[in-house]
Amino acid sequence: MDFFHSLSIKEIVAAFMVLFAIIDILGSVPIILDIKTKSGEVGAAKASIIAFIIFLLFFFVGEPLLGLFGVDIPSFAIAGSLVILLLGIEMVLGIELFKHDSPGGGTVVPIAFPLIAGAGSITTLISIKAEYAPVNILIALVLNMIFVFLVLRMTSVVEKLLGPSGVYILRKIFGIILLAIAVKLFITNTGIILPA
Repeated sequence: MDFFHSLSIKEIVAAFMVLFAIIDILGSVPIILDIKTKSGEVGAAKASIIAFIIFLLFFFVGEPLLGLFGVDIPSFAIAGSLVILLLGIEMVLGIELFKHDSPGGGTVVPIAFPLIAGAGSITTLISIKAEYAPVNILIALVLNMIFVFLVLRMTSVVEKLLGPSGVYILRKIFGIILLAIAVKLFITNTGIILPA
């Protein structure tokens, strides 16, 4: 009962936007199209389901796993905020800070992991547990995975609609959003109070 009592549209929307920005499936359209030309058709359902399973595993087992190392959620959230900050810098400045050198190609690797369920998105998922109720995060995650599935099914259409400049602008906008999210996560979990 308490699980559903925590339902909040505001938190669902906020968590959805955080995950949407970090997963950045629209910004990944050019990469997905490149993978499709190299390795053939991408299994949208398979990639979405595998990524969702990875997210769920980390969502439910991530905290006990961290406990084994003596790390709490606020500390992990601060570390996560630094990763998100670097990802935001990458997107805004158009530089590569993280090496995308996973072996293999196609639906599972690198699309499901690490493109969708990557280090940044997994870190964010665990980090936002410090701010939002679990039920709201799970609903936001499901909505994001539905959106991911739809984009994977229509990558060519999305690219045509947005165009190269549209995809570029979207990456920059979400890069700035990620920078703001990183700052908020850091401030919230360190107890720093900014002057009004």
